[in-house]
Amino acid sequence: MFRTIRAKFIVGFFLIFALSFLVLNQTVKEIIRTSNQKIVTSDLVGLKNNSNVYVRQAFLINHFTNNKLYFGQMAEEMVNDLNHATGSSVSAYTVDGVLLFSSDKSEFTGRSDDDLKQAIKGKTAYHVTYGRNEGKILFSYPVIIDGTKVGILRFAKDFTLLYEQSGRITDIIFYIALAIFAAAFLFSYILSRHITIPLVKLTRASTEVKNGNLNVRIRFRRKDEIGRLAVNFNDMIDTISSQISTIERDRDRLRELNQQEKRFFDNVTHELKTPLTSILGYAEMIGEKGEADRHFFDKGMNHIVEESRRLHGMVVKLLEVSHRDTGDDFEIVDTGIILRDVCDSMSFRAKRYKKSIVCETQEKMFVYGQADRLRQIFINLLDNAIKYSSPQSEISARAELDYGLVRFMFDNPAEPIPPDQLESLFQPFYSAGHKFKEEGSVGLGLSIAKSIVDDHGGTIRLFSQNGKTIVYVDLPYIGEEGA
Repeated sequence: MFRTIRAKFIVGFFLIFALSFLVLNQTVKEIIRTSNQKIVTSDLVGLKNNSNVYVRQAFLINHFTNNKLYFGQMAEEMVNDLNHATGSSVSAYTVDGVLLFSSDKSEFTGRSDDDLKQAIKGKTAYHVTYGRNEGKILFSYPVIIDGTKVGILRFAKDFTLLYEQSGRITDIIFYIALAIFAAAFLFSYILSRHITIPLVKLTRASTEVKNGNLNVRIRFRRKDEIGRLAVNFNDMIDTISSQISTIERDRDRLRELNQQEKRFFDNVTHELKTPLTSILGYAEMIGEKGEADRHFFDKGMNHIVEESRRLHGMVVKLLEVSHRDTGDDFEIVDTGIILRDVCDSMSFRAKRYKKSIVCETQEKMFVYGQADRLRQIFINLLDNAIKYSSPQSEISARAELDYGLVRFMFDNPAEPIPPDQLESLFQPFYSAGHKFKEEGSVGLGLSIAKSIVDDHGGTIRLFSQNGKTIVYVDLPYIGEEGA
């Protein structure tokens, strides 16, 4: 395509320059021809006037009555005098065109006699014979004395010098114009290449992009429109590459979330199905036996109650994940007191697992938030620590002030967690598949905790190092004066 454009540039420039050159050349020739014609005409007019003066004086001096006869008698003398006076070859003719005398017959022999024929008819005429560097003119006019045509004078005048000068001028102008137009055409050709070669590269690059290659770049060291076009092209490719990368990441992320959501619902379905199946089984057996077997009846009722509590806890957690309430009922809360109360209440649960909780906190550790939801953070984190810590381990819960923050630290001995799973543990649809995962847990505790921390303008981080799992929760401290 662009080769065609380049060819069009070259052919167009060539035609323009060739036509301009021809027009200029012909114009110069016509100007010189017209100028020469004016010079010749002026010279011949002067020649005629001088000759007429000479002839009239001759006729006046001798007072001849028969002018035609006198013209024939004085033809030789008149021709010789005019030849010397004008420097031109001269011939005298009768009014019928019969030669009377010639100073140099060779100048008139073998050449056109159109001028003589016009003079016979009573007209003044001349005929030009010229080559490239020579020019000769035959000039004829009737001689009229007292209104009567007495004869014809014919001159052969050499204008070779004039035409030689005109030829040299024409040649000089021709070669100068040729050189100018050749230089202009060469410049135009270089300019067309300067324009079209970048376009060819841009076309090839755009073809590469169309074929899926986004690594192509164009480097032009130009500050004109084509240079800016190359910069915009590179910026466009960078933008497209960035957008494609973002789309690919979002696609992979969406695919991962879909897979996690599917696993989540599969787990929830399984976890809900298990206690429901157990409850239904015990209820049917109690319905059949009633209180006949008191021991079985008590055992079945206890099992139904425990499984119902499990179902209630899972439903509450699911509702917490799906509805993150950030209500307006925020107030100044002493988190130290809340943490101590939660540690006391969770100690009984820890004893069931043969574990213990050590709590270190102070009072007047004020934050602006919702007491119930902050309590739920501590419950979820301690519950996870109890369930996933090593057997017979000691769980530590501490609170301290740190540069305008209230920092809570929960650590417990536990198996290492792979680094690539640490951030994912806070996702609502993520299940790490922990080896010691408690039955009935669907892995929502950390997700709930993170949502509450985010609503309170804080941060939560989880680390697994040196055989321990450590969770840090930072909340903005408002100071004792806030109370």
